[in-house]
Amino acid sequence: MSPVIVIATISPKPGEEQAVREAFLAAIPKVHGEPGCGKYALHESTGDSTDLVFVERWESAEALKTHGAAPALAEVGAALKGRLAAPLDVKTFTPVPAGTTEQGTI
Repeated sequence: MSPVIVIATISPKPGEEQAVREAFLAAIPKVHGEPGCGKYALHESTGDSTDLVFVERWESAEALKTHGAAPALAEVGAALKGRLAAPLDVKTFTPVPAGTTEQGTI
């Protein structure tokens, strides 16, 4: 099985940034406990944007599919209702290892 890398961009509505951030922060410990979760890391924009970005690594497509149906994501979905300026932008990738294991892979 190949790992799956996910880059998910979240765009909160103006004034909803803190609520969106807190919803994800509450979910992170639960997601870290899900089978196959190798990385689930939240990042904030350094520019004028208020976007948040998750960088995720799942052991397999099956593990990612299970994550998509997990209670933690359902809770986040409920907490985000009406708070996003745009739908989540979720892209999946297959790693292309290069260089050292530590520096060349997520």
